[in-house]
Amino acid sequence: MWKIALCLVAFQVILAQEAGEIPEYIKPCRRDDPELLKCFMNSLEHVKPYLAKGIPEIEVPSIEPFHMNELSLQLTDGPQGYKITLKDLEVFGASNFDVKSMKLSENGEPFTAQIVMPKLKIESKYISSGVLLIIPASGGGDFHAVFEGCKANLTGKVSTPVRNGKTYMHLDAFSITLDVEKASMSISNAFNNNRVLLEATNLFLRENVRVVLEAMQPQLHKKLAMEFGKLTNQFLKHVPRDWFYI
Repeated sequence: MWKIALCLVAFQVILAQEAGEIPEYIKPCRRDDPELLKCFMNSLEHVKPYLAKGIPEIEVPSIEPFHMNELSLQLTDGPQGYKITLKDLEVFGASNFDVKSMKLSENGEPFTAQIVMPKLKIESKYISSGVLLIIPASGGGDFHAVFEGCKANLTGKVSTPVRNGKTYMHLDAFSITLDVEKASMSISNAFNNNRVLLEATNLFLRENVRVVLEAMQPQLHKKLAMEFGKLTNQFLKHVPRDWFYI
């Protein structure tokens, strides 16, 4: 039954596109608007609740939570260095963003934007191996992290392919750097609830949270850019450029 309903919704979207009707998740801007940049920023703010719940008619999934498959971290060096692999990450809070600044692409230069998110919460499974604080600490369990005061700097390049006589946009290159004001991390349900190993690991995470965050950031930036880039292009391929500014 749900497949039939989804097909009907998709058919309605196709009819709306053919009729030139702009869907509710798009807030268009006027080309002659003297504050066009501000209008674009407001359009991004407008789409937040739709990203939070997803837009099934164009197969855009909810970003609450936002999913990532894996991150691998080398936290200490040496033959028995401590490694953590995070799996099946769920990131909560990505839809609660504010657009602080934006610069449109000009003369072939990339566009830039800065958004802030008050809090990102990460829940995942983890597997660890190696020695931590002279204690063998191989095992697995649940990983928890909270990032507060998150500032994301976005950079990208967009092309404008034409399909069926309509011009669309495509995100060709995209990068994200994330600055975090405050972070906390912990594990649970690990080492068969061995209290010594559990407390030793959480002590390490508390006292070295910046070290762990720095080890996490290169992969985190790459994975966020890849996943958000895919989601953005899924959105853009259904939205003609003329819907954004009329």
